[in-house]
Amino acid sequence: MENKKKVVLAFSGGLDTSFCVKYLSEELGYEVHTAIANTGGFSAEELSVIQDKAYRLGAKTHATLDITNEYYERSIRYMIAGNVLRNGTYPASVSSERIFQAIATINYAKSIGADAIAHGSTGAGNDQVRFDLTFQILAPEIEIITPTRDMTLTREYEINYLKEHGYEADFKKLEYSINKGLWGTSIGGKETLKSEQTLPDSAYPSPIVATEDETLKLTFDKGEVVAVNGIKFDDKVEAIRKIEEIGSRFGIGRDMHIGDTIIGIKGRVGFEAAAPILIINAHKMLEKHTLTKWQLYWKDQIGTWYGMFLHESQYLEPVMRDMEKFLESSQQNVSGTVEIRLHPRCYTLVGVDSPFDLMKTDFGEYGEVNKAWSADDVKGFTKILANQMKIYHNVQNRNSK
Repeated sequence: MENKKKVVLAFSGGLDTSFCVKYLSEELGYEVHTAIANTGGFSAEELSVIQDKAYRLGAKTHATLDITNEYYERSIRYMIAGNVLRNGTYPASVSSERIFQAIATINYAKSIGADAIAHGSTGAGNDQVRFDLTFQILAPEIEIITPTRDMTLTREYEINYLKEHGYEADFKKLEYSINKGLWGTSIGGKETLKSEQTLPDSAYPSPIVATEDETLKLTFDKGEVVAVNGIKFDDKVEAIRKIEEIGSRFGIGRDMHIGDTIIGIKGRVGFEAAAPILIINAHKMLEKHTLTKWQLYWKDQIGTWYGMFLHESQYLEPVMRDMEKFLESSQQNVSGTVEIRLHPRCYTLVGVDSPFDLMKTDFGEYGEVNKAWSADDVKGFTKILANQMKIYHNVQNRNSK
């Protein structure tokens, strides 16, 4: 028998990737090997269902690649250090995890000697670029196959094709598309396609059940969460999950992100991300107390660029490693506990307790008393500080006469 060529398909179990299994096998004659890279968004039960689907569709093998801890170590902790929020709103949930799913999938393809690699992305979104670009860089010798994008397929065509090839499943289109991950859940629906609408409460997966205020304390060590309400976590991933569990009950972290896609069009997506929003804003408050003004300024610049490069699939650009070194260095004194008051649908940052708090000094208390300088010192300082502006206005006055 002639040996078939191997293709590894990035498989989610949805309609597009289900179609791809059959199409790659039946029409193109490939030996299909499916793989799902889990970044913390799937339960063991969900992963088992996805594996069963792959085999029922005819996959030769199926692999579950658990990269949750790698995703935290190589991305999330730097996004926290950089306080990364796209357009000041979105914690780069999907855009950051897709890159690591692509890396894991192409590495798996190389490990089994695949001739080709495939994904089910359409031609209208960011993910096609994220997958293609990563595959091209890490394995330029491996062919990339994208049936859904290349054939501009309709949902009805894919469902009929699967039925004709003996695969029956409930592919009823859900009213909202949900993409859950460790660092937040994205939500797409009819409202996200229009500029003047927003998502209803029913679209969010986590119901608001909290009715009373509650105190949440997050303890950081060098920029990373190490304790929640006094309970220590050696596993940073579990700490994030605990915070998400607490915050989501209050409906915290719900919002709509409007931004620029890689392909140049504007896009909207709803999201819920209680843990990222609480962690980033608590972390940012702690930094205001423990970093100097110039550390804060330059870190803001780096954080913005780091988030943008992640979104635009530039993770493998070497400048990212340079930015990570800066972000890591900036966190040496970012340790302490931040108290947050949770309310239904919102929260209040109460305060911080840190041994590195730059407010707690013997130099003075803002607006109250000066201890490390005299009144004459301030008069002289202010006079010199004004010189440049005095010169400018003097010249303007002289030339206006």
